[in-house]
Amino acid sequence: MNEHFVREKRVDITWLPNGLTVATERMPEIATATLGVWVGTGSRHEQAHEHGLSHLIEHMAFKGTARRSARQIAEDIENVGGDINAATSVEYTSYTARVLGDNVDVALDVLGDILINSVFDAAELVREKGVILQEYAAVEDTPDDLIYDAFMETAFAGQPVGRPILGTPDTIKSFDAQTIRTFLAREYIPAKMVLAAAGNVDHAQIVDAAERLFGAMPATEARAPETGHYTGGERRIARKLEQANIVLGLPGLSFKDPGYYATHLFAHILGGGLTSRLWHEVRETRGLAYSIDSFHWPFSDCGLFGIGAGTAGADVSELTKVTLDCMRHATEDISEIEMVRAKAQMKVALLTALETPGGRIERMARQLLSWGRIVGSDEIVKKVDALDQEHVREAGRRLLKGNPTVAAIGPIKGLPSLEAITAGMRG
Repeated sequence: MNEHFVREKRVDITWLPNGLTVATERMPEIATATLGVWVGTGSRHEQAHEHGLSHLIEHMAFKGTARRSARQIAEDIENVGGDINAATSVEYTSYTARVLGDNVDVALDVLGDILINSVFDAAELVREKGVILQEYAAVEDTPDDLIYDAFMETAFAGQPVGRPILGTPDTIKSFDAQTIRTFLAREYIPAKMVLAAAGNVDHAQIVDAAERLFGAMPATEARAPETGHYTGGERRIARKLEQANIVLGLPGLSFKDPGYYATHLFAHILGGGLTSRLWHEVRETRGLAYSIDSFHWPFSDCGLFGIGAGTAGADVSELTKVTLDCMRHATEDISEIEMVRAKAQMKVALLTALETPGGRIERMARQLLSWGRIVGSDEIVKKVDALDQEHVREAGRRLLKGNPTVAAIGPIKGLPSLEAITAGMRG
C-alpha cells in the first residue's frame, strides 16, 4: 500500500494513493469511538438544476444499499448501541457514527456501504423527496428560520453560495437516481474526502478499513466552486405576524483572510453574549427585543457579517437606529476589558469544542479539507492574543464601508429604507 503518513502531535494522518485522507486521534480516556466521513462539497457546489441535491443525497444515503435495506443500516448500528447521523452545509457534507471502541469495524463498514453502495431505489427516492418537501414547508412556516435563508440569498444574489440548502419544490421534485449518480461522480471524490476518527481508535485499523472501503475510488481532480461575491441588497416580506424578524448584514471575510479573527472578535463584542453592547443596550436598557445577536459566517473565499433580532412592529424603527448606533460606536471606543472578555470567550468556545470526540473529528476534517493540515489550538490562540483594540476597531470600520444587506419578515412597515440604513451605518 503506497501511503503518505505523518504524525502531528496527537493526530495521525495518512493519505491514500487516490488522495483520500485518514486522520485519527486516540483518546485513551474515552471508551467510545466517533467516526465520520467529511466530503468537501455542499450546496454551493451544485449547479442551478441541482439546487438541493446535496441535502437529498445525505438523506438517501440511509435508504438502502446493495447489501443493506434502510432498516438494516439502522439495526447494524443500533444493535451495538451506536448511532449514526449526517449533515449538509454550504461547503461540507458529513456522515458520522458513534460506537464503542470494540465496534469500530461495524461503524466503518456501514459508513463505507452507504457512501459507495447506495442504490437510490425509486420508491425510496419518492418518499424521501416528500419528506424534504415537508421540511421545506416547515421552514416556510417558521419566520425566524426563513429570514436567514432570505438573508443569504440577498447577500449573495444569484449565486450558489447564497442558495438555501434545502432547494426549491421544483428542483426537489425533479431529481432522479441518474442525477444523483452524476453529482456523486463529480463531487464525492477522494481528493475531497476525509475519514476522521477519535476516541478509542487504532490508526492502522482505520487506514486498513479506508483502503478496503474507499481505495478503489479513482483519483480525480477536484473542481473549485463558483467564487462567492457579496452583493448586498434587501428582501422585505410583509406578513401578519406578532413579531418582526430582522437581519442586517455586511460583507464578512473568508476564514483564510488575515483579518478573520479581528472581525470575529468585533462580532462578539458587539453582540456575542449577555455583556455585549447590543444585548445591554437593546435588550436590557431599552427592552426592544427578547434577544439580539451578531455573528460572522466565514466561508473558504468570502464571508458574511450579520445582526439578527426579533421585535414588535412598533419598535422596528427604534431597534434599527439603536443597532446602527451601537455598531458605529464600537468602531471608535472598544475597551480593554471588552477585548479581554471576548478573547477569553473565544478561547473557551474553541477548547470546549475539542472536549468530545465528535468535536475533534469535525475539527480535523474541516481543517484538512481547508488547509491540508491540522491548525493547532495554540496557533489559533496566539493569533487571537496578538490582536489589540485598534485591530478590532479597524475590522469594524472595514465592515461599515460595505453595502448593507437587509432581510425582514413580519410587521415591518417601520423598517427604514435601505438608503436610510446605509446612511445610519456611515453616521
